[in-house]
Amino acid sequence: MSLEKERREYRFAGLDVDSLAKDPLTQFRRWLADIIEQGLSDPTAMCLSTCAVNGRPSQRIVLLKSFDKSGFVFFTNLESRKSLEIRSNARVSLLFPWLQLDRQVIIEGEAIELSREEVVKYFITRPKGSKIAAWSSRQSKPIQSRFQLEECYKKTCSRFDGEDIPVPDFWGGYKVAPDFFEFWQGRENRLHDRFSFSLDDSSSVWIVNRLSP
Repeated sequence: MSLEKERREYRFAGLDVDSLAKDPLTQFRRWLADIIEQGLSDPTAMCLSTCAVNGRPSQRIVLLKSFDKSGFVFFTNLESRKSLEIRSNARVSLLFPWLQLDRQVIIEGEAIELSREEVVKYFITRPKGSKIAAWSSRQSKPIQSRFQLEECYKKTCSRFDGEDIPVPDFWGGYKVAPDFFEFWQGRENRLHDRFSFSLDDSSSVWIVNRLSP
């Protein structure tokens, strides 16, 4: 099946060393603020890539819940495929596909499991339905039908009727401590602007490089 169609050009903006922030977190914060200001959907959606022991990669969309200089936080079932792969190989990659602004950001680093205190603090802020869903779904495990899932949800609702819903033992989160960023800005004629920030372990200084598109 041919997917050829009228050529798309990238004309939203450019990125050069003078406009680039001195540190990657500031640059990320700027771009995130831009897409939020535009009112575009799902600005915190990111593709999380993990890799199993046998080298087989996998990807899925998760939501960024917070970030600071120490890392980027998301929450998940600790028995899910992503969590099992992280336990065997903590190196992960995040991709923010801000295509409406002709931008993408790649972040690489080590996923570190959050403390129980951090998990509880976030879990109590979740809507009741999301709390019940966390108990009802054995994420990544096979189920017989949608009916089975909905029945489990109903039973969980009854189980916690009128009670505070605690955090499941199998639910938690991770913080990705970054050591690499790449900022990509689409440009005309596929001459895109790409800048990488690589962390120098010996000095904790970010090394910036412009990359060929």
